[in-house]
Amino acid sequence: MEETKTEIPGNNSKKKIAITIFAVVLILGIVTGYLYVQYKKTHITTDDAFIDSDIHTIASKVDGTVKNIYVKSNQFVKRGEILLELDPVDYDVKVKEAMAALDAEKAKLAETDAKIESAKRMAAELSARAGAIKGFNESQQANLEQAESDMKRMESLYKEELIPQEKYEKTVTSHKSALAMEKASSEGLKYSTLSVETQKSAIKLAEAEKIVRLSSIKQKEAVLDAAKLAFEYTKIYAPADGYVTKKSVQSGNQLKAGQPVMAVVSLEDVHVVANYKETQLERVKPGQKVEIEIDTYPGKKFTGKVESIMAGTGSVFSLFPPENATGNFVKVVQRVPVKIVFDKDTDREHIFRVGMSVEPTILVE
Repeated sequence: MEETKTEIPGNNSKKKIAITIFAVVLILGIVTGYLYVQYKKTHITTDDAFIDSDIHTIASKVDGTVKNIYVKSNQFVKRGEILLELDPVDYDVKVKEAMAALDAEKAKLAETDAKIESAKRMAAELSARAGAIKGFNESQQANLEQAESDMKRMESLYKEELIPQEKYEKTVTSHKSALAMEKASSEGLKYSTLSVETQKSAIKLAEAEKIVRLSSIKQKEAVLDAAKLAFEYTKIYAPADGYVTKKSVQSGNQLKAGQPVMAVVSLEDVHVVANYKETQLERVKPGQKVEIEIDTYPGKKFTGKVESIMAGTGSVFSLFPPENATGNFVKVVQRVPVKIVFDKDTDREHIFRVGMSVEPTILVE
């Protein structure tokens, strides 16, 4: 005997409702998924981002002992405000020594200038004397020529017995005297000429000495300038407006040149460094708007814009950059730093701090 199966109307209704709900959920899931995909295409976000700014490391340029410290940790300082001071006694002594050495060299230069002027005056006198001697020598040469001519004429007359011997002998004596005078004047001219040349050489030597003195003065001035700079470096000033951090110095500490003692963090140019995956940057361009969420301030949204995209990935500039040609290459999605600046007056009260975690969303449309 066969049993007849009958369908319960309530079960059919439940099945229809279940199918309808499933279909609605499926459609909602598809729509939601589609909208999510479209949202992700126009809203590029990352949680690998932080706030950054200029950090000025403060270090001494010279060795010394810390004398005074004028700031405390987390204190706000203005650009040019003194931060600390080293004991300047040793550097003050070096400045005085350099000044004394420079003054001594300038005194030597003055002596050399006086020597040059004296040598030039002496050379002028010797030149004038040599000119006079030259004129006298020329007159003596003329007298000698006249004496020679007279002697020859008297000798001819004496041989013809037209003049007495006494007159002839006087002519010979006059010739000898003229010859001696001409010889003496010639020797005097040679000596005076040599004296002039010697004095000119002395002037050249003095002028060469002056060049050496001038060079030495420049060297002494450089030493003095260096000593003054070292003296000025005993006072360390803030390079920018900002807050004192990482203070690690106390009065009496011995510092070495280049030793960091604190840092000044400037909050005037805070910005976000966001490390986006390289696959997210296809449509990212400078100038696009950015919504920024900061973990410290949940529920608040700040605005900014993309300023620039770094010219390389972060790994390229690491201490050990990847070497893909070694044969051990494993492809890894790289991250490219993107600089995002806040809109003007966003951080009026300087509530942002370097290193805060943020989540920026770039609006590509």
